[in-house]
Amino acid sequence: MKFYILTLFPEMVENGLNTSIIGRAVKNGLLSIEAVNIRDYTLDKHKKVDDYPYGGGAGMVMQAQPIYDAWRSVADRLGHAPRTVYLTPQGHCFKQNMAKDFAGEDALVLLCGHYEGVDERVLEEIVTDYVSIGDYVLTGGELPAMVLVDAVSRMVPGVLTNEQSGTGESFEGGLLEYPQYSRPEEWMGRKVPSILLSGDHAKVDAWRREQSILRTIERRPDLMDTAQLSEEEVRRYRKG
Repeated sequence: MKFYILTLFPEMVENGLNTSIIGRAVKNGLLSIEAVNIRDYTLDKHKKVDDYPYGGGAGMVMQAQPIYDAWRSVADRLGHAPRTVYLTPQGHCFKQNMAKDFAGEDALVLLCGHYEGVDERVLEEIVTDYVSIGDYVLTGGELPAMVLVDAVSRMVPGVLTNEQSGTGESFEGGLLEYPQYSRPEEWMGRKVPSILLSGDHAKVDAWRREQSILRTIERRPDLMDTAQLSEEEVRRYRKG
């Protein structure tokens, strides 16, 4: 899968995505991540990419021309208009099902805004998806872009070395992940639940399922309305 990140700060996203699982997947040829410097496409001799907003107001607005030409350079190489995501607080909140959907694309373009925003006309021309990573404002779209790349990459076959490690995680089936434990069996007076030492895989699975539900009720009760539960689990855990 190919990611193209349109940004004014290519070194920021490159440094953030060249380590750990994502970096290994790039080295193994499973992913391609290219930071496209929007500033390289400006026609201004001083490499300016922003200007004052029409109608007045604080701050500067990123201009349409350099963004469009940067995007066009990617589209021309791909031979088609790629799915293009604009990272913005005004977008739909990023969720696990969106990561799975994006992972089905061969190529994905991510547009990182900066300053006070982006000229609306270029957004209308190239953007297919508006995505937010939360109800707060950041200084630019680079961090949200890295979050999206990380989450989507984990859905690409082969990126995770253990095929089972992509299942049973938080938000699978609409529930949070169950508690995890490792050695030693006792640490600071806290013992590993005995069921995990029993060797009975059926009982372990049942315990983990129950813990996922209980943890979701405790920490994210809003998820329970849409969680995938059996009829018995609905009767036991879902109020109303």
